Order: sequence, then C-alpha cells, then structure tokens
Amino acid sequence: MALNIKKLLVSQPKPASDKSPYFDIAEKYGVEIDFRPFIKVEPVSSKEFRQQRITILDYTAVVFTARTAIDHFFHLCEELRVTIPETMKYFCMTEAIAVYLQKYTVYRKRKIFFAQTGKQEELVTIIGKHPKEKYLIPVSDVHKEDLFQQLDAKKIDYTKAVMYRTVSNDFSEDEKFDYDMLLFFSPSGIASLLKNFPDFQQDDIRIGCFGPTTAKAVREAGLRLDVEAPSPEAPSMTAALELYLKKELAKNKKNGK
Repeated sequence: MALNIKKLLVSQPKPASDKSPYFDIAEKYGVEIDFRPFIKVEPVSSKEFRQQRITILDYTAVVFTARTAIDHFFHLCEELRVTIPETMKYFCMTEAIAVYLQKYTVYRKRKIFFAQTGKQEELVTIIGKHPKEKYLIPVSDVHKEDLFQQLDAKKIDYTKAVMYRTVSNDFSEDEKFDYDMLLFFSPSGIASLLKNFPDFQQDDIRIGCFGPTTAKAVREAGLRLDVEAPSPEAPSMTAALELYLKKELAKNKKNGK
C-alpha cells in the first residue's frame, strides 16, 4: 500500500544534524524530502541604516532576540567603523543567543544578561531591573510588536533599529517544482510562494504549516490547509507530518490502494 505523497518540500534550511526527525520520516514512509527556504535574510546597507538617524554609540545596552540580529548588528558596526565600548551591556532572549555573542565580543557575565527560561516575560523583567540604560533593539523589517508593548508598559527607554530584512528566496527557471506537499513556517513563506508562482493552483498539493499566523496567511491566500501544527497531539511540525502520513497510509490500505 503506497502513499499518494511521494515528494515533500520543507521551506527551511536542511538540518545540520542527521538526527533530524525529517530523515526518519523519509525513511519510514518512503518519501523524498527536499529542504529549500522560501525566504532569506538580507542586511540593510549602511546608507539605509543612516537614514534611520540612529547613532549606535548613543546607547548603553543592546537587546538581541535572535542570533541573526547579533550577526547583522556587528557587521553593520564594522561597516560603519563603530567600535563598541567595553561598557556596553547585552540583554539576550536565551542563553544560546548570549553564548553566540562570543563570536564577536569577550564574554563577560557582568555585562551579558539572558532569560534563563528563554521567555520574553523574563527578559522584560531583567531589562526592567536596569531602567537607566538606553536600549537599542536590532530587528527585521517585519517583526512582532509584543516585546515592545511589554517594554512600553515598563516605560523602558528603547529604540528599534531595522538592521536586516526578510525577502523572497526566488526560484530559478530551471528549478523543478513538482511537490505533493509543501510545509511552511511563516507568513513570508506563503507570500514568497505566490510571488514565485502567481498562477499557483493547489489541486492535490497538500499544504502544512506551523504557527497560527502562518495558518492565517494560508487561508487568506485562499489555499487549503491540510496539516496544522502545533496541536495537542502534534506539538511540532514533524509530529504533525508523521501523524498525517500515518492516517493517509491507513486510508489507502482501507481503500485497497
């Protein structure tokens, strides 16, 4: 009994480790899985940054919510020939992000703070304990507002600085697009699909997604959503995918396919 789904596209970079559940699923269900991001992150140029009229050295602390933000912040400083003083404090969403700072600066615990739980509320609490700092927060051109709403509630002095942007990772003309299933992880991925394939017809192509904002983007684009995560029985995209393939296999067996 075979699956109707032979080839899947996961719109993320290929996992660095062979231990990814995607590889187990490919082997277990005999499906081919390709990894190809629909979006990519690009730096803003120093000229574009200057137009924001932000002087990095006016700030005494920087808040990092992702490793991408660290890379773009330090590359931009290099481009602008800005030397960050040793007195600069860093506030990070997680310990992993804080440790990543070692790539660019000497890691001193006294000036690097992070949320032990990795939760936004804890980070805001830590920032609230340093109310006299002037905070600079590197962000993408598309970003969520919830962190800033929490900082506003605590009357924190901060400035958002757009240092990178999310753009469509366009398909070339010779790239095949012959998938039975597509998995998305952000609304930008859906926008990129429609930009690359303006005449996209879903027909029998299954679409799966992770997160409520991505699900909303799928439906608003008039597409059918076949697999949605997280859910109580499938907290991850891989768990939801396996559950779906298992059901499809059982259905095919029942129908004698």
